[in-house]
Amino acid sequence: MYEHQYPVRHGGQSSHAGHNWRSAPAQSRGPKPALARGLIAGCVLLASCSSIPTQARHDLIGTDRSALIACAGVPDNRELLSDGEVLEWRQDAQVQGPLTIKTPLSFELDVGGHGTCHLVARLRQGRVTQIEYTGPSATLSGPYAACRPLVLACEKWISHK
Repeated sequence: MYEHQYPVRHGGQSSHAGHNWRSAPAQSRGPKPALARGLIAGCVLLASCSSIPTQARHDLIGTDRSALIACAGVPDNRELLSDGEVLEWRQDAQVQGPLTIKTPLSFELDVGGHGTCHLVARLRQGRVTQIEYTGPSATLSGPYAACRPLVLACEKWISHK
């Protein structure tokens, strides 16, 4: 009969006696699990910075005016409209991205970028009907990362309702 150069599995058994497929060295099974978990955790953390404002854009719809002010704070601007009002919160202080490289000679390289954010809420009959973000809010953490401080308390409040 023909003998294979490489082991062939038949019904869960190897054609080479004594060879255990499950005990292959870690190097042959791909990247180290700790490194993979670290990379995944880093990506999740970076994504969470921009996902909170995105989630708040949907979660805050229907929230009444007093609850919105209780979680987001007193708005910086208010405009009355014929069919409701618009409230605006401003994050004008530059929110720094998560990656800054500093050298001994006072050289600093900010790879993460800076961003500001304005949270604009449209209300009709005392309830939120629309949430928008304006301003250069993109950092390395995502497109709305600079908006995170404006809505974090509201998201925590919503998750504990």
